Amino acid sequence: MRVVIQRASQSSVKIDNKQVASMENGLLVLLGIIDDDTWEDIDWLCKKIVNLRIFPDEEGIMNKSILEVDGDIIVVSQFTLHASTKKGNRPSYIKAAKPEIAIPLYQKFNQTLETYLGKPVQTGIFGADMKVQLVNDGPVTIIIDSKNKE
Repeated sequence: MRVVIQRASQSSVKIDNKQVASMENGLLVLLGIIDDDTWEDIDWLCKKIVNLRIFPDEEGIMNKSILEVDGDIIVVSQFTLHASTKKGNRPSYIKAAKPEIAIPLYQKFNQTLETYLGKPVQTGIFGADMKVQLVNDGPVTIIIDSKNKE
């Protein structure tokens, strides 16, 4: 499971020109799922996300978590995070999980994240053609892969 976490002062998701998610202070989380991702990957990543100290404290130092700033989270499924560009110029998405595997894991990820955050998480719609807008605050962008816990 791979996530791209972006600290955002504003973010929104539109599908067919209809806004389905928006926030003003928090995290935009892009989520990529592969076939061998597990409930353990979900739990580890969700704990990591809500406890990341990437928000500024009173002195402007990144010392606060999303929990401490009472921020919001939008999660967007993004199979392209597992693109392989090793061969040729057209990315291969063979590593990305098929919907029958990915959808239950995506749903469990969102439920688990809500539990750790203590409030609802907004989402896009799995598999939809989404327009995601973001004002990356900082900019702060963190990439985490549950299979490579560096």
